[in-house]
Amino acid sequence: AISTIQKLYAIEKRTKLLPAKERQRIRKIESAPILDKFKIWLDKTSQTLLPKSYLGKAVSYTLNYWQALTRYVENGELGIDNNVTERDIRPFTTGRKNWMFAQSVKGAQASAVLYSIVMTCRANDINPYFYFQKLFEELPNRVEGADLSDLLPWHAQFKP
Repeated sequence: AISTIQKLYAIEKRTKLLPAKERQRIRKIESAPILDKFKIWLDKTSQTLLPKSYLGKAVSYTLNYWQALTRYVENGELGIDNNVTERDIRPFTTGRKNWMFAQSVKGAQASAVLYSIVMTCRANDINPYFYFQKLFEELPNRVEGADLSDLLPWHAQFKP
């Protein structure tokens, strides 16, 4: 099983910088057959394992979520895993314990909003400090009720 997963990740590493359509094409040609063989192995192996054993649970989980686990092959935009998301939410889950001491609900909400903006900046390769600096320079020049959509972190004006 581990060697199969290593092969799939090797394909992903090799195609990482390719356009999504090309990555999808390669996945269908190279990853799909590997996954087909792995599915056969899982089906066969599941018959010989105790369901409550660690390996039995792992195989059962993989089979139960097979469609979701293999969906990335059909779409070059999807990642093989959700590691980026997991990495991005880790500080949030760690900080959650500290936010119990935010003094008030509004303080906790403000912290959550700021955290969300910082993470959006990072997701768009924007330095959060640079973004907030530009934002605080621009906001005082806006009239109340004005459209602020051009101040969202993914706009080109915030790219350094």
